[in-house]
Amino acid sequence: MQIYLPIADLPVDIFLVLAMGLAVGFISGMFGIGGGFLMTPLLIFIGISPAVAVASVASHIAASSCSGVISYWRRRAVDLSLGLMLLAGGILGTAVGVWLFTLLRSLGQLDLAIGISYVVLLSAVGGLMINESVRAILREQRGKPVALRRGGAHTWVHGLPLKMRFKRSKIYVSAIPVWGIGFIIGFVGAVMGIGGGFLLVPMLIYFLHVPTATVIGTSMVLTLITMASATVMHATTNHLVDAVLALILMIGGTIGAQFGARAGQNMRGERLRLLLGLLVLAVGLRFAYQLVVQPGDLYSIRQAGAE
Repeated sequence: MQIYLPIADLPVDIFLVLAMGLAVGFISGMFGIGGGFLMTPLLIFIGISPAVAVASVASHIAASSCSGVISYWRRRAVDLSLGLMLLAGGILGTAVGVWLFTLLRSLGQLDLAIGISYVVLLSAVGGLMINESVRAILREQRGKPVALRRGGAHTWVHGLPLKMRFKRSKIYVSAIPVWGIGFIIGFVGAVMGIGGGFLLVPMLIYFLHVPTATVIGTSMVLTLITMASATVMHATTNHLVDAVLALILMIGGTIGAQFGARAGQNMRGERLRLLLGLLVLAVGLRFAYQLVVQPGDLYSIRQAGAE
């Protein structure tokens, strides 16, 4: 059944979009990520412009994250104090990202910038995650002990000032890297339509040594608020949020996230990271193919000043 999207200005199959929302919501709940790294390319692949896809997907990510946060909150797997500190940097990063998004759109370079950013970011992150998870699985199969975090282990991050204690995560670190990580996630989310969970989770684990038990739920709290903020900013600044598209994605994402959160409980961490790495790398390679392949129409006509 076809439905017309007023802002995207094209008809789409409502069941296809709903299925996409369900699938990405499931992945979001399973891996503790926003799912925008997958949803935004999927919308672009079915013909929706990158600008509308990025702006509209933010609302889908917020809805999926809200559903996931409720699930993890019930299991007391959310460090609220850490989430609030990340949020302080995340809101600023979101505002800067929306500003850059608007600037690139006015210069006519937004589509190219989004495509290149996806190729570089997803390929690099996916490759690193696959390498790390494969090495962890091989160590496990050979019977070698997995390198666990030692209580006395410190890096240069732990030597920074303005230290704070986060009781739920059992860490004592400076607020500076926490703010910095939040800023990066908010910025990337606003420019690329990515919730940033696939970046935030490894940052919290490897830089701040946040326990895996609380990292996913805490990640989803930041994703929820930054993506809700990005939705409002994009709607008021660029007027690119397609409410019809966003509503369909939100319905599918909210339902899918609940099933994904349950499925993620039954898988080992190394295998979860391997699956996520493969998925991230595959999307990055698909974007690279789209950038270099010759389009069906070598020329297009559009009104001056139109997106």
